[in-house]
Amino acid sequence: MWPLGAHRNGQGALVVGGVDVRDAARDFGTPLFLLDEADFRARAAGFRVAYDPGRTDIYYAAKAFLCTTVARWAVEEGLGIDVASGGELAVAVVAGVPGGRLLLHGNNKSRGEIRRALESGVGRIVVDAPAEVDRIAEVARDMGVRASVLVRVTVGVEAHTHEFIATAHEDQKFGLSLASGAAYDVIVRIAGMDVLDFRGLHSHIGSQIFDAAGFEVAAMRLVGLMGELHAEGIEVAELNLGGGMGIAYVSDDDPLEAGAMAKAIESIVDEACARAHLPVPRLAFEPGRAIVGPSAITVYEVGTVKPVELDHGHQRVYVSVDGGMSDNIRTALYDADYTVTLASRVSTAAPMLCRVVGKHCESGDVVVRDAWLPGDLREGDLLAVAATGAYCRSMASQYNYLPRPAVVAARDGNCTVMLRRETEEDLLALDPGAAV
Repeated sequence: MWPLGAHRNGQGALVVGGVDVRDAARDFGTPLFLLDEADFRARAAGFRVAYDPGRTDIYYAAKAFLCTTVARWAVEEGLGIDVASGGELAVAVVAGVPGGRLLLHGNNKSRGEIRRALESGVGRIVVDAPAEVDRIAEVARDMGVRASVLVRVTVGVEAHTHEFIATAHEDQKFGLSLASGAAYDVIVRIAGMDVLDFRGLHSHIGSQIFDAAGFEVAAMRLVGLMGELHAEGIEVAELNLGGGMGIAYVSDDDPLEAGAMAKAIESIVDEACARAHLPVPRLAFEPGRAIVGPSAITVYEVGTVKPVELDHGHQRVYVSVDGGMSDNIRTALYDADYTVTLASRVSTAAPMLCRVVGKHCESGDVVVRDAWLPGDLREGDLLAVAATGAYCRSMASQYNYLPRPAVVAARDGNCTVMLRRETEEDLLALDPGAAV
């Protein structure tokens, strides 16, 4: 769950990417996202080599975490970029990502976003609703181009994950139902349009998935749809099975390794197509968390340490840090678990049961719900929370007017700012009344 090569130095401080977290905290302040560049690149390259490049495309899911530096790293490691908004598209374009290596998602893409995508030469647009067919066609016709599209299909698979991150069951906002025939009807309509080029199917069954079982059910159902379309003379050239591959947040998490997952899914698709007597389509996947999640940690400084007496003589120690739900909403939103450690020194003190909390005006502002930390924990100590590279900075807010933390890349003992720390001046710059 920690970045590859993370270790403690002779002074007992945690080292990531060759950088002592105490030095990083001194130079860039806390809270701080410290991202190991070599770890990110290794995981990105691991996905590229795990899947046969002759039959598979890998898109890095920008929603996990995106900045121009990360976009460039992903492309340099042979990946495309999956974007889900005009803002993510703008970052990818500024980073120099070739249009053909971009894929545009979104359940409510505006005409402006569609136009910008087509102007940028985006390789694929994922159709998410019947209304989008007309919307994309209208823009493409106005521009005099032909848009290549995939159709997102809800296959009725509920991955074993949190309710809010399961995305292939019927009662939710994404995609077109397989069971009701909505997906089939939209595909047939697209196939008859001269400005749209139907390339294939898309499915995403959820997030934080540890094995290939859900993908097996999804692939079987999608191949069944491919057979129906084949009978109508409509061929499916591409099958995008989305992302959702999980990572370890705590020691009990045991996700399937990328290479093993690749072999399992490829075998599932091959066998399903063989049984249906259909050609095997080109595959695509969209990992995000599985690449960037373990690559980064969050460094906090300890402030108030407050013991609270509970029933029956028990005690819990509340450890307040200088961030919280503004830089990591996942504990409050998903009841997510994390691993935390004292990062600035080692201690021989007996462990105490702690709850690591933020400084926001919410009782639900919890970073790590239950953790054993040294009994001599004190103000000024640094804590490190593992596996915070995905969906932490990208979902960060300015709640209580806390400026968002910096993101710093560490490599070979050197640091590079990827996103600078926000300042109070940044917050006030949006408020016209502040200039009065």
